[in-house]
Amino acid sequence: MCGEFLRAAIYLALILWACAPRLACAQTPSPLQEWQYSSGIILQRLFEANLPEWRVVVGAGEEVRPLYDGAQPYRGEGGPVINIRYYDIAFASTGEGVGMNLLSGDNYRAGVALGYDLGRRVADYYSHLHGLGDITPAPVIKLFDSYVISKKFPLVLRADVRQFVGGADGVIGDLGVYMPLPGSSKTLAMFAGPSITFADHLYLQKEFGVTATQALASGYPEYDAHPGVNAVGLGFSATRFITSRWLLNVDAAVNRLRGSAAESPLTQRTGQRVLALSIAYSR
Repeated sequence: MCGEFLRAAIYLALILWACAPRLACAQTPSPLQEWQYSSGIILQRLFEANLPEWRVVVGAGEEVRPLYDGAQPYRGEGGPVINIRYYDIAFASTGEGVGMNLLSGDNYRAGVALGYDLGRRVADYYSHLHGLGDITPAPVIKLFDSYVISKKFPLVLRADVRQFVGGADGVIGDLGVYMPLPGSSKTLAMFAGPSITFADHLYLQKEFGVTATQALASGYPEYDAHPGVNAVGLGFSATRFITSRWLLNVDAAVNRLRGSAAESPLTQRTGQRVLALSIAYSR
């Protein structure tokens, strides 16, 4: 089995620079796992000593996801797919945001990125959100770290912390693991892995809490959220090269809300699912 994983990882290393053009809806928290936005990038450094100066992938995609975390209705969102990387130093991506690696080596990567959150509008689901007020769009500062065990066992450990500057406010973070799957090849890259998400009181209160004022306006009971585990989930990502330049990405994930998020009167469904499809051109 280890030999099978090793062969898959070596194949992946040849093409991974083009395997992360994920449609991320501008960093808005979603059932997609955070590792899916950069899946496999760290493995390239482990297997390729000389990275190309520029790696560019552009395309378009569509994502179907809950209207907001905990919502019953789903909606589709389309948008551009952009992934630009300069050596192992800086990047601009619809998935990871704009950032740079402050520390990097053969089997680790750590840095900072700036993304943004689209917020939540009452008008999008007035019958359920009236009286709660909008959560405005806001910048998000992210610190991240990834570490791969070894070439023979390419299990990737990832952690990140995100600070919302306005909007939802507060802090949210993820711990996740993933690895290439058997069956990967020079034209097909597949990854899967679980993650767990934590959030502080400020974030959870904005997203799932109900203040006294909101209770009077909406009819919901007052609800004070408490910090802790926000969700657990499992993600799957696959990239198929249609030609040497064109590629198709599929990302799927399931999440289950936990703690205050699951117990909130605003939550209609604790099980959350997402499917994202994109087609892109690499150069």
